[in-house]
Amino acid sequence: MTEPERTAAKAYVRLLRTAQAVLADPATAPRALALLAGPMAEAEESLRAAGLAGNEARLFALVEDLQTDTCASGP
Repeated sequence: MTEPERTAAKAYVRLLRTAQAVLADPATAPRALALLAGPMAEAEESLRAAGLAGNEARLFALVEDLQTDTCASGP
């Protein structure tokens, strides 16, 4: 995995976790778009920089590899 790919995978995971947190809380859900704008922009730019825009299969494979690496190395 190249560094730009790792950056993109991490940005996607951050976006996913942020979206889950925002949408799980009834107090923040109505402001989801505003709260997610930054993480969405970061993920989009990282995907573009890594050449992954529109290549979801490759992105998901990288995220899986990233999660496997994280689990293998421990907390």
